Amino acid sequence: MQIITGPNMGGKSTYMRQVALIVLLASIGSYVPAAACRLGPIDAIHTRIGAADDLANAQSTFMLEMTEAAQILHSATPHSLVLMDEIGRGTSTFDGLALASGIATHLHDRTKAFSLFATHYFELTELSTRHGHAVNVHVGATESGNDIVFLHEIQPGPASRSYGIQVAKLAGVPAGVINHARHTLDALESRAGEDETQVDLFAPPPEPLQAGISQVEQALGNINPDALSPREALDALYQLKRLVG
Repeated sequence: MQIITGPNMGGKSTYMRQVALIVLLASIGSYVPAAACRLGPIDAIHTRIGAADDLANAQSTFMLEMTEAAQILHSATPHSLVLMDEIGRGTSTFDGLALASGIATHLHDRTKAFSLFATHYFELTELSTRHGHAVNVHVGATESGNDIVFLHEIQPGPASRSYGIQVAKLAGVPAGVINHARHTLDALESRAGEDETQVDLFAPPPEPLQAGISQVEQALGNINPDALSPREALDALYQLKRLVG
């Protein structure tokens, strides 16, 4: 699995499509535009690329994302090529990050498919530290003053930043908006630096409850009434009330 990071317009999606086309050409015995190609049997190419609502079927962008992701997770095998482009971007940041990390972990640990996983969630680059068959690559970019220059090449390691504001400037967003965004970004980054704790996105989930035991019963079993202070006993009572409610 390659975790691919880098700025918009840097070439992440183009690189992924290029790999898919080369695999398809090699699989049918065609000429391959590469210096060398070593490829085993590929049973399918699964893609989740692009973002658009399906108005005819009343499906939002996020619903389409999840529908296609679910089909891939159910259908892909260790002999499949999987392309995931910006999965999770159609919902809130925390929901999207949590789902992206879960999907990436499933593809790596259970499906074991050949996967290209492009993302703007830099937290996902931690996958390679916990999973032996995951590697980080990024599309190269450099700054020239306040502008950005796309190098259009794949480099090892995670990207250092996303260059979103520079890309917005290239798109013609007014200077006042760009200046406001820079100020807000500086404030957000300084605030984020105050809290160094990082959630472990790839820790396995806790074991499910034992059969026939409710959360309330499990919580009661963990309470030792003789060891509780009056304040702790009151807190425990409130916790049980929340579980019941």
